[in-house]
Amino acid sequence: MFVVTAVANDRSPDLCRQALAKGRHVFAEKPIGKTANDVAAVVDAAAQQGLTLGVCYQNRRHPLVVEARNIVSQGLLGELMSVNMQLITTQVRFRNPAHWLFQRSRAGGGMLSWLGCHYLDMMRYVSGDEIVAVSAQIATRSGEEIDVEDVATLALRFRSGAVGTLHVGYALALSGAGYENRQGYATHVNFNGRMGRIEWSGASIPPDVLHAESVHPAWASAPRREFKYTLAESPAYGGAHGVAFLREFIAATQGVGEAPATGQDALRVAQIVDAAYLAASSGRTIDLSV
Repeated sequence: MFVVTAVANDRSPDLCRQALAKGRHVFAEKPIGKTANDVAAVVDAAAQQGLTLGVCYQNRRHPLVVEARNIVSQGLLGELMSVNMQLITTQVRFRNPAHWLFQRSRAGGGMLSWLGCHYLDMMRYVSGDEIVAVSAQIATRSGEEIDVEDVATLALRFRSGAVGTLHVGYALALSGAGYENRQGYATHVNFNGRMGRIEWSGASIPPDVLHAESVHPAWASAPRREFKYTLAESPAYGGAHGVAFLREFIAATQGVGEAPATGQDALRVAQIVDAAYLAASSGRTIDLSV
């Protein structure tokens, strides 16, 4: 048996630990807690109980993201040089500024910790590399009465030596109202290597076309390729790939494989987010390589 936790960030750690203490596996909404220390306490509790802790980074099973990871893991890009990502979505005024998501005491952070975390996870998952240094600038520019950031820009370094950027913001003025506006996004992603690159952009998350190019001998006959996807219709949040993601988690609770995104994954993303907030407030680059 397992428990799904999907509550405000200030409540999630305690609920997760309560479920684990009762012998239940936990499938948790990201980011699990307000800080990395919150997440670490849940990860430790799961380990002590020998239970599975999963986190809802369901984009890992989107066909486009799966293909991107395959291309990188096959060496078709060669040594990674840089990663660049952007996630812009609807302005705070469309999202109920009084919601707990915009209260630091309850959420811990703003756009970066709530939605940017998906893209930090995607960077790690697709590249197979780890982020080890973070510098950042954050700001609150919406004009609404909120006390968390609504725009953020991060500069990153990976263990391999590659560099990266992430820009996120609640900034779209003409995209319509509501958190459920699935077309209310302007996204761009690229991974650049010595032998090639992959790229996608669009108004959905993720979009449905992956562009790739490579000078690797395996692609000599067609060095530029497009992968197009028509996703199966599903009423589930996250679509059919979200269902597949959850099924993998359930299998892991039954001893088959591991969760598609683990508590350790949640912890690492939380550490990167915490580092970004510290970097922004201190003006320093924060080293996560230790």
